[in-house]
Amino acid sequence: MRIRLAFGDHGLPVDLPDHAHVVAPTPQPAAADPRARLRAALRTPVAGPPLRERVERGQTVAISACDITRPQPRHLMIPALLEELDGIVDLDDVVVLVATGTHRANTDAELRAMFGDAVVDAVRIVNHDARARDTVTWCGRFGADVPVWLHREWCAADVRITTGFVEPHFFAGFSGGPKLVAPGLAALETVLVLHDAARIGHPNARWGVTTGNPVHDDVRAIAAATGVTFALDVVLDENKAIVEAFGGDLDAEHTAACASARTAAMQPVDRPFDVVVTTGSGYPLDQNLYQAVKGMSAAYQIVRPGGTIICAAECRDGFPDHGAYRTELTSGQTPEQLLATIAARTQTVPDQWQIQIQAKIQADARVVMHTSYLTDADLAAAHLEQTADLADAVQQALRANGPSARMCVLPEGPQTIPYVAAHA
Repeated sequence: MRIRLAFGDHGLPVDLPDHAHVVAPTPQPAAADPRARLRAALRTPVAGPPLRERVERGQTVAISACDITRPQPRHLMIPALLEELDGIVDLDDVVVLVATGTHRANTDAELRAMFGDAVVDAVRIVNHDARARDTVTWCGRFGADVPVWLHREWCAADVRITTGFVEPHFFAGFSGGPKLVAPGLAALETVLVLHDAARIGHPNARWGVTTGNPVHDDVRAIAAATGVTFALDVVLDENKAIVEAFGGDLDAEHTAACASARTAAMQPVDRPFDVVVTTGSGYPLDQNLYQAVKGMSAAYQIVRPGGTIICAAECRDGFPDHGAYRTELTSGQTPEQLLATIAARTQTVPDQWQIQIQAKIQADARVVMHTSYLTDADLAAAHLEQTADLADAVQQALRANGPSARMCVLPEGPQTIPYVAAHA
């Protein structure tokens, strides 16, 4: 069968065996009028009063939004908020904070692509920098004793609005909601604690789990303790179009958005597979190897021990080179040795959480990449293989597993989270 894998901007058509089991998101119709859907979320929220009733004239407003690694429809969401606040809030009193977490800052060209020229020219947009201590404010210790430093402009604002999109997250349960406060606007010290080895290694730090998950429990506690005036989240289809929008009190709206995303994204299978083909979900989600780990993790949920994961991710931004990810991952250790090193550390280092998850996957399964911007040598240094011909790699993996080998395809990568039904 011929199937299109999410890859870069345009996808990757590939011929795969007809017997392959395909797991994709449950189709959901995109909103016919996404702007109207957003207005409805602002005016008839899931819980609490409409946005305009929560804001007073003369107040300052901080809006948290996803960075370029997330396909949030910022060009629709931010204008909807500004229009709803028109007549109450002066645009000079609004700041949009790009919730980068520990990621790099977004360039002016990227910001214009993300938000649109009209927004960039109308309001001040600031990239959060987790490593710039002069831009954060001490808030206290919350959750399981997490030291919390948040962006000072967020803390100083009279009105704080989170905007995000909700999908299953490989260790935080679901994205969106409280993650737009921490780690999105948190200092590196806070992020390192939220993502330490014990939290990431907890059995409930996984796709689709938000209660009893030590990462999400602490993220939720931080947002509750520091205060969010209004939250706006969307659920997207495979084309990144808005399916539904949810607004209101943070906990209630995020719970509703998670329920919607779970219905579309989480799909059962009867038993593990020998070979699983996955993706990084296309641009912007597959812009580097760091983000492609989410596609590997989705496949890891249903690959048998010792099986093969083949992951297609464009990786136009490389590993990337900023941060500690590449240095740590290519330090010369085997995946097993990396896991042992992480377990022995007394302090978390930047990007350790991603490496911990990736090393676990690579210790249990063979991982083959198909990329456009990383060389075979680049990937070999990270204990990964590369194939120029994905279809051929599939055939080789099936032959190596014998005539009864079973395979599964996740064309949208981590936009679909499969699970073995008996282990749900």
